[in-house]
Amino acid sequence: MAIKERMSGNEAVSYAIRQVNPDVMPAFPITPSTEIPQMVSTYIANGEMDTEFIPVESEHSSMSAAIGAEAAGARSLTATSSAGLALMWEELLLAASNRLPLALTLVNRTLSGPININCDHSDGMGARDTGWIQIYAENNQEAYDNFIQAYPIAEDKRVHLPIMICQDGFITSHAVENIELMEDELVKDFVGEYEPEEYLLNPGKPIAVGPYSVTNYAMEAKKNQETALENAKEVILEVAKKFKEISGREYGLFEEYKTEDADYIMLIMGSAAGTAKEAVDNLREQGKKVGVLKLRVFRPFPAEEIAKALKDCKAVAIMDRCESYNGNGGPLGSEVTAGLYRSKVMIEVVNYIYGLAGRDFTVNEVYDIFAELEEAVENGKKVEQYQYIGLRK
Repeated sequence: MAIKERMSGNEAVSYAIRQVNPDVMPAFPITPSTEIPQMVSTYIANGEMDTEFIPVESEHSSMSAAIGAEAAGARSLTATSSAGLALMWEELLLAASNRLPLALTLVNRTLSGPININCDHSDGMGARDTGWIQIYAENNQEAYDNFIQAYPIAEDKRVHLPIMICQDGFITSHAVENIELMEDELVKDFVGEYEPEEYLLNPGKPIAVGPYSVTNYAMEAKKNQETALENAKEVILEVAKKFKEISGREYGLFEEYKTEDADYIMLIMGSAAGTAKEAVDNLREQGKKVGVLKLRVFRPFPAEEIAKALKDCKAVAIMDRCESYNGNGGPLGSEVTAGLYRSKVMIEVVNYIYGLAGRDFTVNEVYDIFAELEEAVENGKKVEQYQYIGLRK
């Protein structure tokens, strides 16, 4: 039976953490994720869960402690944002290469500088090549649902990799929405207990975690890591199917919103997908064949699946809430375009940068982008291939 509630995204994730009841949570506060360890520690203090909470002196230490706990055989997690994730950089690589299926709830916030506490995806994108699974949420419900699916994905024997559950800072983390929660026992049964095959505190079966790897072995280890990330695609879909059975809510690698007959599609990630859908609804009423492809799983990157979903449209707007500083576009712009090229899908592509450091992204801007795509295709208008949306004049 679903429990109807009103919660912020941080509250929703904290509630999911209480239901999962992991073994260890080290954490260091940073806006806008501070509420998550605050709320979890309150649940612990009230006797509602028995997770071991470790207050540490930095985010580097929180990830180090999570790695140590996970290596010892404990189900572990932490939470962070922005500069906190950047400070964990070295440890993120170790968590993935040591094949430790711990979880991190990332509340996306721009990386400095200039210093700013609002949302963009530069923190998550900065960690895109560290070997972690990354799943993004559009709203509070998805943030809750994604966390419940996190450990079953990460701990699967075909995967055994760490996972980031991402949501947009303030836009979802602090805004309150209606949400459907599941009963505690249902969540516990779905997630199950963590039963690692190898761990440090396994008497009579000593192992080394993170030893020096000589040249003869290091490259194979990296390939195994990459294979595990590829395996995660199938596992993510399997877990989503099981989740639908208990919740009625459906998830995939991405969501296709009114794309079936669409000539023009906007590919976007996170909370701004809601704005894009609103605009699509309005434009559909005017007879415009437009749609949204909302990317949920950024790592592993579903290149072939995206190419298949876009192959019948005339043009796609690829929306990046992050600047790569490469003079050529954002991370999604690079990866989606490469995926289309490899699959020999030759459609018109324009990469837009939007919403940096919390800049508003509006329905009217979506209208303008679709109009520009139509102009390019129907009238041959030359469109700037890499451009910012919503800059002050």
